[in-house]
Amino acid sequence: MTGTEWRVWNRLKGKRLGGWKFRRQHPIGPYVADFCCLAARLVVELDGPEHGTDPAEAYDPRRTAWLECEGYRVLRFPVTSVDEDLDSVIDSIYQHLVGKRSV
Repeated sequence: MTGTEWRVWNRLKGKRLGGWKFRRQHPIGPYVADFCCLAARLVVELDGPEHGTDPAEAYDPRRTAWLECEGYRVLRFPVTSVDEDLDSVIDSIYQHLVGKRSV
C-alpha cells in the first residue's frame, strides 16, 4: 500500500468508521479492491496518477461496471483529494455507508 492508502486505512480499520468493517486489498472476482465493506457492498478505490493514462481509462470503467453488476457500489477518489482533504474523503465514505444502513 502507498502512504496515501495507509492514511485512509488507518481511518477505516478496526470498525473505526461508524462500526463498519472494512477489508483492504480484498479480492472480488478477478479484481482486488483497495478497500471493501462487505456488509454495505461498498468498494473504495484510490486513483493515483496512472489512472489518467489510456490503458487505465479503459480498465477502470470495465472494472467498475463489473463490480456494480455484482451488487457493489464503487467510490473513487483521486489520491490528490485524499492528500489535500482526508476528512472530506472519509466523510463521503461515511455518508454512503449511512445511506446504505437506512435502506
